[in-house]
Amino acid sequence: MTAHAPDRPLRADAQRNRDKLLAAANAAFAEHGEDVPLETIATRADVGIGTLYRHFPSREALVCAAYRSEVDALCAAAADLLAALPADQALRAWTERFADYIATKRAMGDALRSAAASNSPLFAETRQRILAALRLLLEAGAASGSLRSDVAATDVVRVINGIWYLPDGPDWRADVGRMLDLVIDGLRYGVRGSPNT
Repeated sequence: MTAHAPDRPLRADAQRNRDKLLAAANAAFAEHGEDVPLETIATRADVGIGTLYRHFPSREALVCAAYRSEVDALCAAAADLLAALPADQALRAWTERFADYIATKRAMGDALRSAAASNSPLFAETRQRILAALRLLLEAGAASGSLRSDVAATDVVRVINGIWYLPDGPDWRADVGRMLDLVIDGLRYGVRGSPNT
């Protein structure tokens, strides 16, 4: 069973509960891994377990919805960051959010793979959305002259996905930061006025 958008809009209080459950699920998965008890997620969201099951009738449904909410936030961040920062800085900030997304996806582990197996378009659909968000950032950087214009979003995602293979540990975030700095420096390379030219 997979989570689908409701046929009609939820009441405001029901939508708030659903949003709290998704935020709690993502945080719990990131901190405790895929086997975190659903009761823990409900408690963290300050709702009863019955409310959780009304919104997400199975662990699989919750995992799919939590994953989609992470992708939603990641994709929405591209335009938000571009509105607030120069394009190259927006891209660097977005890659930090991509690292958070990778960390959550890793923590969901087998639960996400199992959920995706029954919802085969899940990863393909979310990958296209992530590529579109990244393309928005790259095109803005190329237009402003702060990023190279000869780089495909698919190549950048392949490079950034290297984060997936860094070993867990206390230095993971620092290691990720150094890798992301290298990626952004490479995307600035050769651009007029760039310190890396």
